[in-house]
Amino acid sequence: MYDLLVLGGGPGGYMAAERAGGAGLSVLLIEKNKIGGVCLNEGCVPSKTLLNSAKIYDHACHGEKYGVTTENAKIDQEAVINRKNKVVKNLVNGIKFTLKNNKVTVKEGLGVILGRENGIISVAVGDEVFEAKNLVIATGSEAVVPPIPGVKEGISDGTVLTNREILDLTVIPESLVVVGGGVIGLEMASYFNTVGSKVTVIEMLDHIAGPADRELSTLLQKNFTQKGITFNLNCKVTAVGNGQVTYTTADGQTQNAAATKTLLSIGRRAVSQGFGLEKIGVLVERGRIVTDAQGRTNVPGVYAVGDVNGVWMLAHAAYREAEVAVNTILGKKDNMRYQAMPSVLYTNPEMAFVGETEESCIEKGIKYEKTVLPMNFSGRYMAENEGGDGIIKILIDPDRQRLLGCHLLGTYASEIIVSAGMMIESEMRINDIKEIIFPHPTVSEIIREAIFHIK
Repeated sequence: MYDLLVLGGGPGGYMAAERAGGAGLSVLLIEKNKIGGVCLNEGCVPSKTLLNSAKIYDHACHGEKYGVTTENAKIDQEAVINRKNKVVKNLVNGIKFTLKNNKVTVKEGLGVILGRENGIISVAVGDEVFEAKNLVIATGSEAVVPPIPGVKEGISDGTVLTNREILDLTVIPESLVVVGGGVIGLEMASYFNTVGSKVTVIEMLDHIAGPADRELSTLLQKNFTQKGITFNLNCKVTAVGNGQVTYTTADGQTQNAAATKTLLSIGRRAVSQGFGLEKIGVLVERGRIVTDAQGRTNVPGVYAVGDVNGVWMLAHAAYREAEVAVNTILGKKDNMRYQAMPSVLYTNPEMAFVGETEESCIEKGIKYEKTVLPMNFSGRYMAENEGGDGIIKILIDPDRQRLLGCHLLGTYASEIIVSAGMMIESEMRINDIKEIIFPHPTVSEIIREAIFHIK
């Protein structure tokens, strides 16, 4: 009998296991594939490793802007993939070490829920049955594979890829069509454009980057277009095959784009089937497990964290959801708050945002005022970005004088955004933010500059 059984070893699962084990609970973690989940093995970390190599290559190719000239710069895709694999392996080993240190038992295989009786939950892994007082479901998500003609055949012959396969390509494709202009699609478009592929992005919406601020996503698209990426917005893919992707435009015209490889990145869906949720009556809506602010499902003792609850499909959301769930199990008061959840696109340039956008303020009827500044107000940004056109946009509540949202396009955006999130989370007043001392010269000073430019 365990105090806690965790289904899934991704960010939400291993974090729940680590925290619970560290608090003295007996914990069993069941993972059917690889510890670390999609994020570590097939997503967040591998893609960032590739993108870092692309950034170094880009600097080598265009160093003359900074007085540095190089010759014969080239990208070795196989070496890039080998380094990616090394990074992933080291991080996975680190997680395994931490789990062991926290006395977490790890079981490989598919965990299937058998039932719940007298408050005790039973789960089978093959012929073995395990029991626990509490269950954390962290089964994650999977790439959506649409029923487009030719996709199934393309997956079979390796010409159609998901996030999993594209991160193992050892040969740079001559042309790459990215179906979907969200985070995964844009990051891979950025990478392969930099290393030499002819990249085309096809998106059903009239904008890229999903929920990001439209002004920033438009500027990001402009940057990509100048680098040679082609965007076809308001378009629907109708077929894949014969070295091309066929799509229809908003006015009904049929067009084709050359595709040595095609990346499917139209979204992800929660993995909520195939492991016995129905045996204990867990409420699922639109494929997502319904949870409250403590991560609890409708079944006592059963929690769901990470992508499977469909609230925010981000690893850092899963981390915090796992902590909240474990604290609740331990009897500590805690709750999940999403109003300051940061999001990042690790493209070149980076884009990061937290809080409300102009679009969400309008939709929710929130009164706001905005300030937009060029990132060139930061001395370090100018020193490191010749001809950079990044911007910061901040939104404030004019009545309460508090920050509502912060949106950054430019260098180090991913590292800066957390400070803006803290300001939103703690509901700091604008006058209090003005008293914060930022180190100089840093790009993060752009937040201070924007705050002082509020009219």
